[in-house]
Amino acid sequence: MNNSFDKYQKRRLRSSYFSVIISIALVLFLVGLLGLILLKTNSIANHFKEKVAVTIFLTENAKANDVEILKAELKKAEYSKDVKYISKKEAAKKYSEEIGEDFIDFLGSNPLKNAIDVSLKSDYVTPEAMAEIEKQLLNRSIVAEVVYDKPLIELLTKNINRISFWMLLFSALFTLIAVVLINSSIRLSVYSKRFTIKTMQMVGATKGFIRLPFIWKSIKLGILGAIVSILGLIGFIFYVNKMVPEIELLADYKVLAILFAGIILMGILITWISTFFATQRFLNLRTDELYY
Repeated sequence: MNNSFDKYQKRRLRSSYFSVIISIALVLFLVGLLGLILLKTNSIANHFKEKVAVTIFLTENAKANDVEILKAELKKAEYSKDVKYISKKEAAKKYSEEIGEDFIDFLGSNPLKNAIDVSLKSDYVTPEAMAEIEKQLLNRSIVAEVVYDKPLIELLTKNINRISFWMLLFSALFTLIAVVLINSSIRLSVYSKRFTIKTMQMVGATKGFIRLPFIWKSIKLGILGAIVSILGLIGFIFYVNKMVPEIELLADYKVLAILFAGIILMGILITWISTFFATQRFLNLRTDELYY
């Protein structure tokens, strides 16, 4: 009879642990998914920012030596990602290919100017930074004009800031939901052993001694749940990367490593804190209050 009861209790215990692991894994999977979207949103935004180019049109009397000096300075500039010189002959050829006819024959001369295209680093693609860059370039005597899409830069900056704000807000909300859900699972697990806790306390065990095995068990469950969620995320990432390779989810291993480490750390911290307060609550209850 006792053996049957012990087996029943063990089955219940394993079932309880399994449900806690699954609950933690599902919540951490969703949090990890949101974290991945947040990280890739920033990466995608930087990708689009770095497609922005500033075109520097040079004066007709600009000397070749001065142009080379300007190109060298632009390559060393902290805001430059790539520098490309485009002669007016190359520009005319490209424009003729686009319109499908040789406009120089029609006009009799080439009205285009020699130019330098500068691709900027993402941190400098803001209205303020680009206005300062434009001001510095126009101070050069060989620079006739500096051209870039100002409305696009303003719209890009505004929308990225707005998206980042809402993503951070959703991340904070989701993290709070994750804490609440995991805390509920842990409390239910500890609740099933409230009589054991009180019995140990009645025979003289200290609160720290009683609490330690519960915390350690919960931390192990948290780590297992985190590992399950990471495996789910890895499967999701490989699937999305195969279906939409342009997103390049597997391109940055460092970011993924940080994300996975964050999920494991969150699993440990939430389970540890939840177990601490759950056991503390039952330790402070009177014996007659355990039945409610």
